Amino acid sequence: MNNHEIDFKLYGDDMQFVEVELDPNETAVAEAGSLMMMDEAIKMETIFGDGSKGNGGIMGRLMGAGKRMLTGESLFMTTFTNVGQGKKHVYFASPYPGKIIPMDLSVYNGKIICQKDAFLAAAKGVSVGIEFQRKLGVGFFGGEGFIMQKLEGDGMAFIHAGGAIKRIGLQPGQKILVDTGCLVAMTSDVQYNIEPVSGVKTALFGGEGIFLASLKGPGTVWVQSLPFSRLASKVFAAAPVSQGGGGQNAGEGGIGGLFNLFNK
Repeated sequence: MNNHEIDFKLYGDDMQFVEVELDPNETAVAEAGSLMMMDEAIKMETIFGDGSKGNGGIMGRLMGAGKRMLTGESLFMTTFTNVGQGKKHVYFASPYPGKIIPMDLSVYNGKIICQKDAFLAAAKGVSVGIEFQRKLGVGFFGGEGFIMQKLEGDGMAFIHAGGAIKRIGLQPGQKILVDTGCLVAMTSDVQYNIEPVSGVKTALFGGEGIFLASLKGPGTVWVQSLPFSRLASKVFAAAPVSQGGGGQNAGEGGIGGLFNLFNK
């Protein structure tokens, strides 16, 4: 085994957090800002790169960090190590309403491909990199589908998705079309591509963009009902113009009024 073996427990429904149990000298690694709380005997440390063991020295760490920059993530990650006696606990929270999905990478042939902002935490030794798509067009027209993260290893990883989650087992040759923002994760055997939406009116006025992710089995796919980009656009549209938003009157009983309330 290359990864630390960690036990966990999920709490909550729409605003979840995960409790990770660490034996002495066991370590979990997480994105900055995901910590909720921890026991006193947990030692935090900032590391350069993704925290995987097989990083190939300083050059490997530099390459890993550079790849993380391409996904919009920080150059650094945070490790949480149990330096005390007996089992200790550290807790990581969801950044917005949705679900935390535990992934045992050993069950999925050691690799999961996920949205670039989906990673929450993992056992020390899990490699967090990027998965490039083959067609350059994906980058220009697929939005969030261009650069996706890959999680590699044989330990536990935790990813977060917005809203409700649907897990779909694709049969060989079975294909589904998914909004690029709604695609959370997939196993490495799924064939992924971008397809244009047929019909000019749908493309221009449908509100769903002009390209969808084409996913072909066999494999497993996880789909979210509320991408963060969609949630953020609704919040921005409801904010009053005076706050840099696009929308609601400050006197209306919406989130725009709530922003004004906090600014008084």
